[in-house]
Amino acid sequence: MNEKTVEAETRLYSYELMNTAREHGFKADDVWELSLVSDTEKSRLQKNYYPTIATKMLPEAVLEVYTQLKSRLSNSLSTSENTPDKKTIAADSLNYLVAYNLKRPRN
Repeated sequence: MNEKTVEAETRLYSYELMNTAREHGFKADDVWELSLVSDTEKSRLQKNYYPTIATKMLPEAVLEVYTQLKSRLSNSLSTSENTPDKKTIAADSLNYLVAYNLKRPRN
């Protein structure tokens, strides 16, 4: 996957995050949580939180887009957070990037 494609995916996802936050009246302290997940976990997050933004990506791009989005959103990758590597992404079928807000559970 080339760098331009990763940048385009990152910009598109960032745009969706900003529009959805504006549309749903996010306040300054409302932040998006980003997760690399499988199909099953994506469904669980969509069931438990609203709004969610989920997109399926190619395994070779999802990690790069995830890392770029984390830095753009100023959500630092903490040392306690296990950032998956490419082998883990392939083995666990982590091909969805999902954004959700922990303060907005679905009722």
